[in-house]
Amino acid sequence: MKGKLYGVGVGPGDPELLTLQAVRIIRESDVILVPGKVPRESVAWQIARAGIPELEEKETVGVEMPMTREKERLQEAHRKARERICGILDEGKRAAFLTLGDPTVYSTYLYVHRQVQEAGYETQIVNGIPSFLAAAARLNEGLVENTGQLHVIPAPDREALELPGTRVFMKAGKQTGKLKKLLEEADVSARVVERCGMEGERVWRSAKEMPAELSYYSLVIVKDREEK
Repeated sequence: MKGKLYGVGVGPGDPELLTLQAVRIIRESDVILVPGKVPRESVAWQIARAGIPELEEKETVGVEMPMTREKERLQEAHRKARERICGILDEGKRAAFLTLGDPTVYSTYLYVHRQVQEAGYETQIVNGIPSFLAAAARLNEGLVENTGQLHVIPAPDREALELPGTRVFMKAGKQTGKLKKLLEEADVSARVVERCGMEGERVWRSAKEMPAELSYYSLVIVKDREEK
């Protein structure tokens, strides 16, 4: 029999936010797949290891997923990932692919998930707590109430600031300076959380306070002044 692939969300950083289902699937899997050349350097693996010590003893395979928009390079990386994972599944093994946050939200895992599924293998997504939910809890604030809208946006965008309700900007990273300028010009209420639940976590409670440079693991929650 062929094995099964699980896309497992390990949450935003705090190992205590691992779901019971994620812990069970990881424990029951024969092989752990981790994005990156060196599995144990992966943030996703380190989060899971902190909550599941026996992960140290499991067979772990690194799957290179380059952070690039070059179509050909991405396609080649996804092809290699698919072939490697399908080879493991052909051995009848259960494989858990660890991914930060939730696999359904801006996750590179989804590309592999679809390709393995289309190749005829059984797959299952295991939800994790998304970073913007953990960040809202860290801020001790709600995201939306009553009939308010929630918008999750992958990069700085002036038009997105005009959307009603709460806007969550993820993966600001190198474009933090641009986003900071847009927020200051819009005169909105902004909250910033960097490395939520991880070592080195930092919080800023206004666009004016936020630095012009932030790490990849950062997000900005924006509300209109009257909604704060």
